[in-house]
Amino acid sequence: MIVDLYNSAHLVKKLSSEYGVSDVTIYAWIKKFSPIEMEDGPSITPDDYNKLQKQMLKIQRKMNY
Repeated sequence: MIVDLYNSAHLVKKLSSEYGVSDVTIYAWIKKFSPIEMEDGPSITPDDYNKLQKQMLKIQRKMNY
């Protein structure tokens, strides 16, 4: 929710004081959960992207056995 508020033009300082979360934590959440636009239209968060990469590596390892 805080990342969504940030992405809709709320300031980190205001969010920090309003929700009692440090600026550093909010910036970490922004980096982890802000959507990245893909070339074909949909968006994905860096966290989701990392999860997908791990799943692909597991599948590739299984196929190599």
